[in-house]
Amino acid sequence: MKRNASVNTATSLPDQDLVRQIVFHEAGHAAAIHLNNKQKQLPAVAFEITMSNPMQALVPIGQSAPDHWVAMVEGGCLINSLPIAVIESAHYYADEGPDAYRTAFEADIVNLLVGPLAEAKHIALRDNAAFGDAMLEVGSLSQYGGNSDIERVYRYLGDFIAEPGLHEAKLAELFKRALEFVNTPVHWLATEHLAAYILNSTKSTITCEEAISVLDAGVLLFGA
Repeated sequence: MKRNASVNTATSLPDQDLVRQIVFHEAGHAAAIHLNNKQKQLPAVAFEITMSNPMQALVPIGQSAPDHWVAMVEGGCLINSLPIAVIESAHYYADEGPDAYRTAFEADIVNLLVGPLAEAKHIALRDNAAFGDAMLEVGSLSQYGGNSDIERVYRYLGDFIAEPGLHEAKLAELFKRALEFVNTPVHWLATEHLAAYILNSTKSTITCEEAISVLDAGVLLFGA
């Protein structure tokens, strides 16, 4: 899961703002992979967060950040990573009966959409702007590094829903779920907690276990 544009110092936004946008985008993906899948009683799936130019994400004010600083979540998709027998072993039951594979497909799409939505929420909070479904739609996610995520979502829809006329309705349903995830206070606190951890990290890779530990600590902070 990768934001569709890396930081380029030729852009008009301050370098550190762009770095933070990327970090919240990827922290959103990671938070959804762990917390959304867990909520749906789906099996854990491995992922990691990789960064180019670690230790240079946030540079002193007045200095330029490195060109094309990139962070991305690698892995994390249930459909591509786990055999159907493992997915079905999660014992998830939808309203109409057991259908773990469909649930995994929908969870993967939600987790893809949460990344750009997390970036959008971070920007809204930073700029003291409103955030919600009245201001956002799937097409607007391209403004928040979401092009590659949306392309992948449409590939999923094409692979799993034979009737093209049903794609947009399903996408609207899953977009609403992704927005609800981002707007759930405990999920957002966990996302912020992981984003701060990434920004302060000097590593080129944050492991799955490390990211999960940070997210779980954020959840505990919400209940403190």
